[in-house]
Amino acid sequence: MRIGIFSGVSATGSIDDVVADVQAAEAQGFHAYWVPQIFGYDALTLLAVLGRETSGIGLGTSVVPTFPRHPTMLAAQALTTQQACGGRLTLGIGLSHQPVVEHVWGMRFDRPVRHLREYLDALMPLLQGQAVDVEGELISARVTLDVPRPQPVPVQVAALGPQMLRLAGERTEGTITWMTGPRTIAEHTAPTIRRAAEAVGNPEPVITAGVPVCVTDDVDAVRRKAAQTYAIYGQLPSYRAMLDREGMDGPADLAVIGDEDTVRERLLRYAEAGVTDLALQELGPAAQQERTRELLQSLR
Repeated sequence: MRIGIFSGVSATGSIDDVVADVQAAEAQGFHAYWVPQIFGYDALTLLAVLGRETSGIGLGTSVVPTFPRHPTMLAAQALTTQQACGGRLTLGIGLSHQPVVEHVWGMRFDRPVRHLREYLDALMPLLQGQAVDVEGELISARVTLDVPRPQPVPVQVAALGPQMLRLAGERTEGTITWMTGPRTIAEHTAPTIRRAAEAVGNPEPVITAGVPVCVTDDVDAVRRKAAQTYAIYGQLPSYRAMLDREGMDGPADLAVIGDEDTVRERLLRYAEAGVTDLALQELGPAAQQERTRELLQSLR
């Protein structure tokens, strides 16, 4: 199981702070550095900068919402970022959520699985440097992108339900999860996406799990902070379904919090569940994050 860092600095720091964080992660030998796309920095633009400031660490988005960006625009941006990264970019994409799509962006959250299927019809060929001519019910595209020497961009889908997991297994390199525990991954996520990939002759899919983590002796304080920080995820239906599958009351229960032995044991459950990659978001104040990072280095 490969271990990466899910950037928290990108939500609070300057671009220089994020550069320093990714350079530290690279020097410490982590496999990848993931950047969220929420309501702050544009993730792909930021990764283009990080790609010029690093040399070997993998870089990924977790995740770019599809509804606000036509696939031709996202493909052009991803291919540009891939050149800046020297071929180290993984494009994580997802639907986002109905409240965000409808109430923030003022768009219809219409037939989400069909939306993603038609989105991939246009996006995937473009990311391979191919022309597209597709006419869908929701998305159409007729274009060739003239990005010089395009380097293919692997895609992972934020897939939680069975239809999305099957689509990810059939059409992309894999999935990246959030608010999904090891039991759910073992019993639901991994077998569903692997069966779908195998049915169409695809390679074994990548399963990346985003997980909050903190090594600390003050478990209760960090758990209270996690409950505040991640409260919204317990209210969004798709994440709520994953927490219910796991038998957890809320997001703070999924966060991996405890001393070194506790955190190590809980993270290894993800490997046993079939996770190929961890994207770990470090919680707590600086001293606790440093202690967490030391443990994570020992698990690389």
